[in-house]
Amino acid sequence: MNSFWTFVRQLLRQKGMLLLTLVFAILSALGLGIGILSLAPVLSQILHPVEGQGLAELAVQFNSEGHWLQVPGWIIGVLPSDQFDGVVIILIFVTVLTVIGATCNFLHQYLSQTLTTKAVADIRSDVFERITHLPLSHVIVKGPSEYISRLVRDAAALQQGLNALLGKSIAQLTKGLAALAVAVIFDWKIVLVAVFVGPILVVVLRKLAKRVRRGSRGSLAAQQDMLRQATEIMHGLRAVKASTAESESKVRFDEVNKDVVHHELKMRIARAMSSPILETLAIIVLSLLAAIAAKSIITGSMSFERFILSIGSLAVAGASFRPLASLVNEISAAGAPAQRILEILQDPAESQGDCSMPLPRHAESISFEHISYSYPGSSEQALGNVDLKIRFGEHVAVVGPNGSGKTTLLSLLPRLLVPSSGRICVDGFDLSAVDLKSLRRQVGVVTQDAFMINGTVAENIAFGAGDVTLEQVKDAARLAHATSFISELPLKWDAIVAEGGASLSGGQRQRIAIARALVRNPAILILDEATSQVDAESEVAIRDAIQDAGIDRTVLIIAHRMASVMTADRIVVLDEGSIVDIGTHEELLERCETYSRLTRTQLVPAAES
Repeated sequence: MNSFWTFVRQLLRQKGMLLLTLVFAILSALGLGIGILSLAPVLSQILHPVEGQGLAELAVQFNSEGHWLQVPGWIIGVLPSDQFDGVVIILIFVTVLTVIGATCNFLHQYLSQTLTTKAVADIRSDVFERITHLPLSHVIVKGPSEYISRLVRDAAALQQGLNALLGKSIAQLTKGLAALAVAVIFDWKIVLVAVFVGPILVVVLRKLAKRVRRGSRGSLAAQQDMLRQATEIMHGLRAVKASTAESESKVRFDEVNKDVVHHELKMRIARAMSSPILETLAIIVLSLLAAIAAKSIITGSMSFERFILSIGSLAVAGASFRPLASLVNEISAAGAPAQRILEILQDPAESQGDCSMPLPRHAESISFEHISYSYPGSSEQALGNVDLKIRFGEHVAVVGPNGSGKTTLLSLLPRLLVPSSGRICVDGFDLSAVDLKSLRRQVGVVTQDAFMINGTVAENIAFGAGDVTLEQVKDAARLAHATSFISELPLKWDAIVAEGGASLSGGQRQRIAIARALVRNPAILILDEATSQVDAESEVAIRDAIQDAGIDRTVLIIAHRMASVMTADRIVVLDEGSIVDIGTHEELLERCETYSRLTRTQLVPAAES
């Protein structure tokens, strides 16, 4: 639960609102307590109509008993002596108190929910920011679904726990304590019973809360697996249907769903036992109190009306304390998601380099020096002792069998991945020592699966580039050969791109992705299989765009298309994480068996212009 209380302390950021929340909860409880106390003279008039006294006489008698709190004389002067009039005034007073208490209760709940909602929104924002700044290798290993689950599901569970603590628990606790205080005023002997039963109740609830917390942790992990399974199937639904794999998909989903049920049921005993235990203890307490009160009435040390009000106050206290068992369970269940969220916030972000040392614009060379890399948790190297030097303005294609390390190698340049050993230098500057943003502003990356946001065409091109004008967006689109199809869209630059770019063809998405890379005017352009999944017409347009965009830039291409390979200044051949040869297309055909095999089996012939 330490993780949960860590987030509870964050509520102190809004000290003013938190203080008001507590004040209104206390005022609501005070209204309840004063209302119960006010019923004493009413009950006295009803039970003793003959010898009973009016409110004025009762006030005078109260003052004569020497209490530290005295009724002012001007109030006694306006109090009625008639018994029925006194009853009516007290009932009106209780009604007004009820309205005031209800208003305070509303304000308490309103402010507490506002406070927790804003607090969790800030937490979600912090978590999202941390996720986007985590090392890419961490996200790859754990998978996006895990982070999405913690960002959405765990944050919602945490908010439920905070609401239970700050809203319902405080309201029920303060009302219960107020009613209990009134009962103590009527007969102090009940304090002895409360002192005896209270610690027992705390111990029992704590044991049950631990069980709920453990079950909640397992349930969240199982739900995360279920989310991952469902996300995979939904994203690949086309392939699932084409492969007639609906039944197999359901079997796989049912397995993780059964795991969720298993962990949920582990919490049922603890949750189901809380209320019965609390009710049983309440009956025991009331029985003891009734016995004490009966003895006092029989011996004449307590009036019957005080006994009734004492028992009534205890009943109100019991009704207020009763929901605390389920609220404790809710708070305990929030401990697991709080821990999972805190783990993300405590994960170290990717190194930003020496922020005082920006990287000057690339104009000389890029060198990979003795580079090796292994993915976290893997015993095998994705790259081993790679040495490569590239001149500014050079167009270099990287080819190799699947899994040879092509994408891994080029992901090291913008420091999406960090070498396990060796170093990468741009114009002699070690990339591990330069400001990360100054590096990435110089690198434009176009991947095989063009990333699209749910926004306009112009917003997609400008995404991540900062403050760029529409003219700059149009210039980048023109250079990427995207203007022709954008001008044919119904709203042109303001046309909305559907989720995942579903409203555009593969070639159109790729050209927008190229325009996005170019709008930041990069000195280095990385194209990771940018033409591998497009038709012949789109390939020609993209190939022309790459040629135009490559002027005065260093271009690194991972290619499956022969045209991209043949037009490169040099071709780097990778196999099993090592460079096996470097040369032109003709040179490699003559001397490199790996390249010759690739041209026969993997490199796709170029589309005709």
